[in-house]
Amino acid sequence: MKQYGLIGYPLGHSFSKKYFSEKFINESIDCKYELYEIQSIAKFPELLEIPNLAGLNVTIPYKEQVIPYLDELDENAAKIGAVNVIKFIRNEAELKLKGFNSDVIGFSKSIQPFLNEKHKKALILGTGGASKAINFGLNEMRIETKFVSRNPKHNQLSYKDIDRRILSEYSIVVNTTPVGTFPHIDECPPIPYEYLNSEHFLFDVVYNPSETLFLKKGKEKGAKTMNGEKMLVEQAEAAWEIWRTDTDALNP
Repeated sequence: MKQYGLIGYPLGHSFSKKYFSEKFINESIDCKYELYEIQSIAKFPELLEIPNLAGLNVTIPYKEQVIPYLDELDENAAKIGAVNVIKFIRNEAELKLKGFNSDVIGFSKSIQPFLNEKHKKALILGTGGASKAINFGLNEMRIETKFVSRNPKHNQLSYKDIDRRILSEYSIVVNTTPVGTFPHIDECPPIPYEYLNSEHFLFDVVYNPSETLFLKKGKEKGAKTMNGEKMLVEQAEAAWEIWRTDTDALNP
């Protein structure tokens, strides 16, 4: 039986295990899905000894840290600089690990139907692995982006830089940080919500709770909002397509 799983830390409220376990049962797929909570990426090579392991999802904080352990990246993952899917390609005793990014697929499929010609610029809150995929997806849609960070680097904004003028210019605001995730539901990114209006679209990668304080505050000002659940489903299905297609042998 082939086995798949998720690496990250912590994994207490994993979406992936429930989703894939139910998928495998409902679609009569003879596979298992497990959680591999590792406190350091240095533990990653130990997972390669697990029999029948055929693929992994990658979550916080390892989407960037895992890359040096891989043999190859697909074109988009290389451009993004972050991986959330690893495909195990086996040929007899030889194993090759190839990294992909399905976050960009999940995000783009989720948000694109709701955007219009007024949505030309986006603020991306956070600079982690998820933010890189979202930046790539928005740029592919020809939307100009600007990162917002607590510790901004060159050409990035700090949260205190965001004012009425900035929010009038950037009509999309995407939260890629874990701020507001259960059980910390009374927290939200520190932006001036009073300057939001019906022209804004707020997207939160957080899906638990279904309406974060970030989204609630935006909705109160008339903004359109979306949580990360559809993105998760879309990226999970894209991961499954990556695992189940192509080859089970190394390309020459």
